[in-house]
Amino acid sequence: MSAATRPMAAHADLAPIPPADSDATVRARICLPFSGDVIGGSHLSVLDLLRRIDRTRFDPLVVVQHPEGKLMRLFGDHGIPVVCPFDWPELPYNRRVGANAVRAALAQLAPQIRFLRENRIDIVHLNDGRTQVAWALAAKLAGTKLLWHHRGDPGSRGLRFAAPFLADAVLAVSQFSLPRPGPISAAGKAEVVHSPFDTDISVDRAAARAQLIAELGVPDETLLLGYFGAFVARKRPLLFLDTIDHMRRMRPDRPLVGLLFGAAEEPAMGEAIGARIAARGLSDHVRLMGWRSPGTRWIAACDQLLVPAVGEPFGRTLIEAMLVGTPIVATRSGGNVEALKGGELGRLVAPEDPVALAAGAFEMAAGDAATFAARAEADARVRFGFDRHCAQVSAVYERLLGAG
Repeated sequence: MSAATRPMAAHADLAPIPPADSDATVRARICLPFSGDVIGGSHLSVLDLLRRIDRTRFDPLVVVQHPEGKLMRLFGDHGIPVVCPFDWPELPYNRRVGANAVRAALAQLAPQIRFLRENRIDIVHLNDGRTQVAWALAAKLAGTKLLWHHRGDPGSRGLRFAAPFLADAVLAVSQFSLPRPGPISAAGKAEVVHSPFDTDISVDRAAARAQLIAELGVPDETLLLGYFGAFVARKRPLLFLDTIDHMRRMRPDRPLVGLLFGAAEEPAMGEAIGARIAARGLSDHVRLMGWRSPGTRWIAACDQLLVPAVGEPFGRTLIEAMLVGTPIVATRSGGNVEALKGGELGRLVAPEDPVALAAGAFEMAAGDAATFAARAEADARVRFGFDRHCAQVSAVYERLLGAG
């Protein structure tokens, strides 16, 4: 029975998890906990890492909160050891963690410390803010090395006030995400490691587009503008809708449709999107597409990827668009600037401005979209490979283990 289907009690006994094989005593045990049950870019990056990491050197163990959840299946279905040994407070998703939530997390330290010690964990690798709140202090008190993988805004309180004291090393997904220098800062133990991507991917864009055109039932000359990702405030799905509204008003003669690929993780955002579509009269110009797999095929089907996000550390879909040759128009904000090399690989426009996004999309459609896309694809295939990411993270593991 696989780890993804094995029934486990929410408060199972905390007996040590058996090593993967008899050589485990000479391998470093890496614990990767995750809070909640929402699959995002951090989970996919970790999955890509663990599928390629050298198992003769490292023995990974993923810990999740929900025994029958999506994360249990995601890792278990790929043969990654994954367990749900006990409960801990599930902190709010995509919102600032308040003092009450922090206190609740600290009250549950004992099972975590015991788990880490009894399973002889060498390194705890934390990959998102919620899990860092819930596990960082436990890792420190258990005597393990702590790798703090930061995939968010450099202004986050955890990075600023906890990582300097608790983390043994910090990885940031972009220069934008690096901790800022200061009297209390983790900058001295931080480095950039870009997330991994399948740089060998190949998609027939013409076939993918034809399939999407047929599904939508729109004319072939329709401009297909894609938004990809969770519907959360940072990614600005409402700004995407406002951009489509401006575009159809600027060029009423130009057939176009905005495609929202993803879903709202919170009801309030879903309601806000529905209300905005109704208020702007966009029902003929916007389609809610839901989550689609493989995502790269649907990105390739679009004529452009629009990235209205503000403060996005290093969006996965932006890099995936580069790899499949879809031209990009993005806000000049966060990791977008680094990914697109200041505008060499896609158009960068003023943030929080639907008129600027609309103008950028029309300029891309009328100009040298093919040149942008070709440059971006060639660059991404060099910068973002699986092997490079795995080698960088493995080197950090080795460095932490050698530090004693």
